[in-house]
Amino acid sequence: MADVNRGQRPLSPFMIGPYYRPQLTSMTSIFVRISGIVALGTALLVVWWLLAAATSESAFAFIDGLLRSWFGDLVLFFATWALWYHTLGRLRHVIWDFGYCFKVETAEKLGIAMIAASAVLTILTVIVV
Repeated sequence: MADVNRGQRPLSPFMIGPYYRPQLTSMTSIFVRISGIVALGTALLVVWWLLAAATSESAFAFIDGLLRSWFGDLVLFFATWALWYHTLGRLRHVIWDFGYCFKVETAEKLGIAMIAASAVLTILTVIVV
């Protein structure tokens, strides 16, 4: 077996810190995954709301009151942003899967566009709904 120097080299390119500088494309991809988890949490809130509506009036009053409060409005606002962000992020990954937009400048512009479009679509959704 070859003698490999395992001295001071990093073990993984994903070691953020002195070995790896986060880039816009990597951070937006990480946040796409996080926004997917937030979307799952939002779906569980909706299921809770529906089950409470089917179960009892007091259970429904509790969750409905929570979701209609200022805190519920804030949670649903950020959940809406997470859904739009995740949707646009997955769309960007589909574009990459087809082999387009791999140049660094283009990929960074897509990331910026994804962030801006998710904010605009969230505000439009809040205004319309």
